[in-house]
Amino acid sequence: MSDHFYVPNLLQIGSTGRNSGKTTIAKQIIENEKKTHTIVALKIITISGKRGVCQRGAVGCGICTSISSGYELVKEQHIQGKKDTMQLLKAGAEKVYLLKAFEEHLQAGFLDFLKQVSADAMIVCESNSLRKYIRPGLFIMDNQKKSVKPTAQAVYELSDEIFDSSMKTKEIGIKNTINGSFWEIKVPQKL
Repeated sequence: MSDHFYVPNLLQIGSTGRNSGKTTIAKQIIENEKKTHTIVALKIITISGKRGVCQRGAVGCGICTSISSGYELVKEQHIQGKKDTMQLLKAGAEKVYLLKAFEEHLQAGFLDFLKQVSADAMIVCESNSLRKYIRPGLFIMDNQKKSVKPTAQAVYELSDEIFDSSMKTKEIGIKNTINGSFWEIKVPQKL
């Protein structure tokens, strides 16, 4: 794993399990910070299995089967609906993107995403796999205390903070310095 590409304005949220509340955490952070900073959100779907086959089993949502190579970066335009990207936009992110990428194209897709983001924007990203290629300003991992997904297992030790979804998000915020803004975490407290 390479740490050579550092993105200090990136907050990466990973999880050991599916449907763990990453989007809920991301929404809370966006709502907490949107008044003082430009927030751009990114949800990443990393496709690592057989091309054209759902990563989660027999029949899925169609995301993995809708791309056959490389990556696809889609800007969310709607706030009405239940998709995670719509929820992030509704929470107050200035822009929200969905990056669908085969693992070997994930870094290229992320670099393309960065071209869409102003230099002073703070980024909130949901992904485990991105940590293999990028060193974010802060990487937090939601530990579901169940079986650990392979993507989480690969980057678990690289997380800056391990927490569970009962923790408050107000302790995750942006610190402004003379050298710019960056993400920071304080000791989380139980709700």
